[in-house]
Amino acid sequence: MSRRNGAPSGPKDALPPPKDQTQDKQARLLSTEAGHFSMIRALHLADFITELNGFCGVMSVFSSLRYCVQADPTNHTNLYLALGFIPLGLFFDFMDGKVARWRKKASLMGQELDSLADLVSFGVSPAAAAFSLGLRTPLDHLLLAVFVLCGLTRLARFNVTVAMLPKDATGKSQYFEGTPIPTSIGLVTLMAYWIHNGWIMENVPFGVLAPGTIFEVHPVVGLFVVHGCLMISKTLHIPKP
Repeated sequence: MSRRNGAPSGPKDALPPPKDQTQDKQARLLSTEAGHFSMIRALHLADFITELNGFCGVMSVFSSLRYCVQADPTNHTNLYLALGFIPLGLFFDFMDGKVARWRKKASLMGQELDSLADLVSFGVSPAAAAFSLGLRTPLDHLLLAVFVLCGLTRLARFNVTVAMLPKDATGKSQYFEGTPIPTSIGLVTLMAYWIHNGWIMENVPFGVLAPGTIFEVHPVVGLFVVHGCLMISKTLHIPKP
């Protein structure tokens, strides 16, 4: 799904190691002070595709915000847009690895862009969508933040440990350690189903517990917490396809 988060579409650890001279050239381009936009020269085609993944995540968050401030809450167009941008980001997350392998080029920037884009598209944007459709109590906010931080931790762990995971003959890691963050697409699909059935705001499934108290919470936010725990699991090993 990405080149750095261990998702199935083509992680960068499946690529042959970049040539030293390529890395040296990229390092020089990134550190040069010549030219206001000289950094762009250090990016490859796959990196620009990764940027599109991040763009989709940002647009999803903005769509959620637009729904929150619109005058007519019965118009769900912005909610559908918020959720629709996320699978579009997943497409670009899939394609960046494909393009990187096809061109046999990997950049230093791309290794970090993947994780950052995935955090926005599959961590922050699903949490923002959940807020916009009704999970708005302070305790909801705290638990949604836990979900995002689990995604952040999962991506950071992958960046650190990917070189130590068992590899197959092609150099590709044999399994995921914890669920990849793009699997939050399952939560996105569930929220789309809720919107389709009108189960939002006061009609969120399973209602609310302890209304009017500091412990007021929507039980369905527990799905985000469970998903977050699965992402940071150390013992959950999912074989790669």
